[in-house]
Amino acid sequence: MDNQPLFTNDAIVFGLLMLTLGFVFYTESKKTGFWSKFYKYIPAILMCYLIPAIFNSLGLISDQMSQTYFIASRYLLPAALVLMTLSIDLKAIFNLGPKALIMFFTGTIGIIIGGPLAILLISTVSPETVGGAGPDAVWRGLATLAGSWIGGGANQAAMLEIYEYNPKKFGGMVLVDIVAANIWMAAILLGIGKNKKIDNWLKADDSAIEELKITVTTFAEKIKRNPTLTDFMVILSLAFTAVGIAHFGADNISAFLKENVEAVSDKSSAWSSFGSQFFWLISIATIIGIALSYTKAKNYEGAGASKIGSVFIFILVATIGMKMDLGKIFENPGLIAIGLVWMAIHAGLLILVAKLIKAPYFFLAVGSQANVGGAASAPVVAAAFHPSLATVGALLAVFGYVVGTYGAMLCAELMKIASAG
Repeated sequence: MDNQPLFTNDAIVFGLLMLTLGFVFYTESKKTGFWSKFYKYIPAILMCYLIPAIFNSLGLISDQMSQTYFIASRYLLPAALVLMTLSIDLKAIFNLGPKALIMFFTGTIGIIIGGPLAILLISTVSPETVGGAGPDAVWRGLATLAGSWIGGGANQAAMLEIYEYNPKKFGGMVLVDIVAANIWMAAILLGIGKNKKIDNWLKADDSAIEELKITVTTFAEKIKRNPTLTDFMVILSLAFTAVGIAHFGADNISAFLKENVEAVSDKSSAWSSFGSQFFWLISIATIIGIALSYTKAKNYEGAGASKIGSVFIFILVATIGMKMDLGKIFENPGLIAIGLVWMAIHAGLLILVAKLIKAPYFFLAVGSQANVGGAASAPVVAAAFHPSLATVGALLAVFGYVVGTYGAMLCAELMKIASAG
């Protein structure tokens, strides 16, 4: 067990996270002086992510001792998805074209080929790092990373069962997962601040994305009103009633499938991710949000529904940041090196394809996070571009769960060949 953090009471931890968010947003609002220059280069969302990481690294707080991430991802994320989807124009999302899917699958392919290539590259420098035999074989452990980075936690658990990696060593792979994925997410958030420059370099046409933003913003302006207490209560009622329904549905669907469908109950099956409660939670919350967008509920966007959703998203960002311990980067340099090389191949392929098809940075960032970050961080990254885009992240992330285990199994078999070579 890690050393005890200074603050173990979640009320204090949450207070620290809210202090961080308040500080970042207050300083970002300054239009002159040091802070205006600072935020010109460092996006606010990156600071909301890095400051909790620094708190965790200094031993003030610990994600292992806190329930704040669980609460944010299970209650606030589905609520945010409902509120940000309220005013969505589904037709406009489909008008974004095939580039979103192309970049998503590019990200998946980057993970599938990145694993074996990373093994081959690292083995030339340090063969023992990629060795091991039987249940201790490093490629078996890396298979769990492939599951996590294409799908999510359920796919990772499935790969642990399928390839029977030594459970005592699994913690080391979780560490690589956290370090490599979080460094890449930090890089993506940094890029959001330079979004226009990157798009110019990619020669990307982001007119469909801008059109979607304008459609949503125009609608919001048209129905804008000074919100009353009743408005806020109804908005929160819609959000958390939907969260309750999503949890009820997720619990029952997950339990039903596990009890009645053998392929889902078998953890070594490629279908086991359909037994994930979180998969169904995000799916149902997104469906409810889309359904509400066809009702008068969408008019609550005028009272600030997506702004409240954004508050929830930023709380989630801070709790995700808490998972990053900057000191752990140097704990197992060999394995961390594999993870970083792997992630660099994934990133490199995304950049290459984005350049070739002139895809906007938005599709690169969200296509990557729908794989690597899953349902918890893809909507966060999408919403950082514009609240109306959170649904795109959620839909792609759900897709990631579906293809996750199959992609990871292909990656694992390739890594097995690379390790034997």
